Amino acid sequence: MSSSVRSPDGTVIGFETLGDGPPMVLVHGTGADHTRWAAVRERLAERYRLHLVDRRGRGLSRDEAPAYDIGREGEDIAAVAEAAGGGVYLVAHSYGALCALEAVRKTDAVTRLVAYEPPRPKPGEHVIGPDARKRMRAAESPEQVLETFLREALRLSPADVEAMRGTPVWRARVAAAHTIVRELDVVEKMVFDERLGEIAIPVRLFAGTESPEYLRLAADAVAERVPGADVVPMLGQAHQAMDFDPDQFAGAVFGFSGA
Repeated sequence: MSSSVRSPDGTVIGFETLGDGPPMVLVHGTGADHTRWAAVRERLAERYRLHLVDRRGRGLSRDEAPAYDIGREGEDIAAVAEAAGGGVYLVAHSYGALCALEAVRKTDAVTRLVAYEPPRPKPGEHVIGPDARKRMRAAESPEQVLETFLREALRLSPADVEAMRGTPVWRARVAAAHTIVRELDVVEKMVFDERLGEIAIPVRLFAGTESPEYLRLAADAVAERVPGADVVPMLGQAHQAMDFDPDQFAGAVFGFSGA
């Protein structure tokens, strides 16, 4: 079942709902939409009523207001959490985890957060350099933008990218490619500061033991700032444990349920 809410700036945020139980809102990362949870959604829906968000600019979401800002993305997620009735377990991946960290400071509807590798550059370095972002802006096709992101930001091998190309969600990733550069621009300037200390709900970070170093360091940095937060490793996995080890991912999510 598909539903939508209107964010404070007028943008319509769409989401798909399934399952029974307490509410869980899932937020995807860059270059994706709500279908990125395909490998784990049925497992999670056995225990939770899922609300799988399409972040602004893609899929079920529409009428995006101008002047993009990550703070508006936080308002989007807060609006979905409030529509879900409160008491929400928020599970967010990558750039979506950055948006979720914004959201939990804007609403009391979220009571628990898993943030899987919210990205920022390693100090003094880039996630993806300005030359690559320039190439992405000049790319002749959305697929070129997506491939550059996967290889140079997520450090995936050509073989891994080809494997992804054959999955059902590839088309959705291509459709969302126009949002990649604006999100990378935000990531390059990301700072984890004292505002994270305002978060008063339980927070757990997931970090792949095989992820690029900058992602593991970023997870540690958030955990150091958020009171009581900790980091759980995705053993043998990198940035996409939900795809390549869905049992480990779902088990870790259930392990932080508070039940």
